[in-house]
Amino acid sequence: MTTATNGKTPVRRETFSSRRLFILSAIGSAVGLGNIWRFPYVAYENGGGAFLIPYLAALLTAGIPLLFFDYAVGHKFRGSAPLAFRRLARPAEALGWWQVLVCFVIAVYYAVIIAWSSMYTIFSVTKAWGEDPEAFFMGDFLQRAGAATEASVSLDFVPGILIPLIIVWIVTIGIMIAGVSKGIARANAIFLPLLVVMFVILVVQSLFLPGAVDGLNAFFTPSWEALGDPSVWAAAYGHIFFSLSVGFGIMVTYSSYLKRKTDLTGSGLVVGFANSAFEILAGIGVFAAIGFMAQAAGTTVADQATGGIGLAFIAFPAIVSEAPAGQLIGVLFFGSLVFAGVTSLISILEVIVAAVQDKLGAGRTFSTLIVSIPMAIISIVLFPTTTGLYVLDTVDGFVNQFGIVAGALVAVIVVVWIYRNLPSLREHVNRYSSFKLGGVWFILAGVIAPVVLAYMLVTEIIAKSTESYSGYPLWFNAIFGWGMSVALIVFAILMSFVPWSAKSKLNFDPEYDAIRDAENAEADSYTKGGQR
Repeated sequence: MTTATNGKTPVRRETFSSRRLFILSAIGSAVGLGNIWRFPYVAYENGGGAFLIPYLAALLTAGIPLLFFDYAVGHKFRGSAPLAFRRLARPAEALGWWQVLVCFVIAVYYAVIIAWSSMYTIFSVTKAWGEDPEAFFMGDFLQRAGAATEASVSLDFVPGILIPLIIVWIVTIGIMIAGVSKGIARANAIFLPLLVVMFVILVVQSLFLPGAVDGLNAFFTPSWEALGDPSVWAAAYGHIFFSLSVGFGIMVTYSSYLKRKTDLTGSGLVVGFANSAFEILAGIGVFAAIGFMAQAAGTTVADQATGGIGLAFIAFPAIVSEAPAGQLIGVLFFGSLVFAGVTSLISILEVIVAAVQDKLGAGRTFSTLIVSIPMAIISIVLFPTTTGLYVLDTVDGFVNQFGIVAGALVAVIVVVWIYRNLPSLREHVNRYSSFKLGGVWFILAGVIAPVVLAYMLVTEIIAKSTESYSGYPLWFNAIFGWGMSVALIVFAILMSFVPWSAKSKLNFDPEYDAIRDAENAEADSYTKGGQR
């Protein structure tokens, strides 16, 4: 380790000790709650087996190209989202902070869903929800106050949620303090294999339930006419975009921890297809179980099929109550949600911790605590209450669309069309990768992706402008929906004007300078060789 001329000792950037651990961590981030409770229902509602065609098209033409885009930005500029975009261009720093703030908001409510899942893992053993899982979830467990039209904010805490939420934050903060290699990578190396093993057992168990074939037929039977519906294709692109964790700083941050000579595209292909394989596995397991429930209730699969929170905390408990070895199915399902949630949550938190660490030039422990403690307090104040579900639903509905989608759209436009940096990013990726990017990537990342993102954004703006979201009061949506979305942009711009510490990576990063100089020398040598 060298010492800079100003007398400061450089703090080496943390790295993944191996490409395998990076891939595990990236898959752990991508495989989250949405893979289990969102994909099966989205596929079923949008053409069943036929949906796999637009799904695969979306993966190849937008998902993986944007994954490569994030990898290229993070690995080339060797920093968190704000630092990477700042090194690309001074005005672009605000984009990085936008992504950081989106992750901040997502993390504070994502943790409470993990807390719910942990409690339901325990409830599965005793079938605590009784004969009416919906009444138990909304009443006994959440203790939801009033109707949606009366949504408000209260400080009436629910101990059954408050205590596990505190535990979730303690465990997560501990992982984050341990660092990239000893904390994040090690947690993913443990939790991800456990998640896969548990879910495979769950799927096998579900396949032997009476009526499982009916569920699988409903899931895979293609509705070919759906391929002519633009909304089906939009649903495929929308799901792929959210599923792969692209566009909001996670993959930019993770790729910045890769060693210099790492196969970026090869890693990206593994992550992309592994994520999709898990989603299809989830679809098989979930719909086999729904098929059983339909037979037991004497109804059709269509009557039982649902997604999101309704699938996880209402439909699945009903399945657990009726199925042979139901307790085992419940423990496996909700345990999978816990592991999938934790691996995703630590990736979201790392975006924020890395940004603060880079900006302040601070140590790992200090940066983690200064970020995580305020987030934990906000999470604990807002969500384990009788009105927590209303706040969660609204923030999630708006921030996902007007934070992630809008932020990704602006980032692509800025990098590709304003600063025209895509050729240099491609050159950087191709320098180390086994799968070389060509002109097609320019079209996919620079044209197809922004068009799809713009369509998604405009569609959501129209939908949420024409009616009150979820029937909540206008003031409620104005504060936690529209207000939150606008506030993210305002604070991102303000953060970009905060001076970087003299100890920060921006002002003092000999490792980045050495890598940049070496790559410039390689490029010059290549150019001169070509001229000769």
